[in-house]
Amino acid sequence: MGSADTGIWEAYAIEYGRHADRQVHENFTAPLPSAFPRADAAMPLSFFIWLLRSGDRVIAVDTGFAEAEARARGREVLLSLETALAALGIARDKVQDVILTHLHWDHAGNHDLFPQARLHVQAVEMAYCTGPCMCHAALRKPYDPASVAALVKRVHAGHVQFHEGRAEIAPGVFVHLVGGHTRGLQVVTAETRRGRLVLASDAVHYYANAELEHPFPLIHDAEAMLEGFRTVKRLAPSPAHIVAGHDPLVLERFAPVDAAGLPGIVRLDIEPARS
Repeated sequence: MGSADTGIWEAYAIEYGRHADRQVHENFTAPLPSAFPRADAAMPLSFFIWLLRSGDRVIAVDTGFAEAEARARGREVLLSLETALAALGIARDKVQDVILTHLHWDHAGNHDLFPQARLHVQAVEMAYCTGPCMCHAALRKPYDPASVAALVKRVHAGHVQFHEGRAEIAPGVFVHLVGGHTRGLQVVTAETRRGRLVLASDAVHYYANAELEHPFPLIHDAEAMLEGFRTVKRLAPSPAHIVAGHDPLVLERFAPVDAAGLPGIVRLDIEPARS
């Protein structure tokens, strides 16, 4: 286990859901990259949350989606987050901080999962999902109004800390505003025993998006998304230190965790299974 005094963190990714029927054409803007000649080829999308632990301190990165919302949107729930946390020995009420990379339904649902935590959000993201942009159906579709309303209540309860750009959440843990996918998307860096990890969230949906610099189609600002790919690469010591936000390859690139026999949990802060 890492030491809170030195700011060295353990890091985990938990795959809790999947969209198994997704195809290549849904994951790149047109025209498709030549590396993917078949638009209808299978390209499943995974849903993750991430956990950072140093000593007794635990930081969650995103809260995933609620099962009811997943059913409404046709997404498969693979694993209860409560069960995964318990298997890792993490009590929900002991999580002190939650970084919400952005407020889309699959990243900021389950608003009761960490009742004692302080939530960390970019100020421009909150303004975006509660402002005039939400008058456009295409922009508001990825947001869950109930989750946004719950976050507003947490603001009024004094449980939300807003950030403007780069900010330190804890020793060795920083958020970095990149935008692109949403106006206030932030990525997370964490110092680990193998170097700085970049939890890219939706700045890098799939490794191929960043490697080819070919955007994912759900975009607020295309230029910012393209610059976000470069920011993530610049922040990471190597490609093996980048953790994509929705790519099932995360489960192959990093070492599985034996947590009560549960599938879909990998350790990010030790040498990867493969790069």
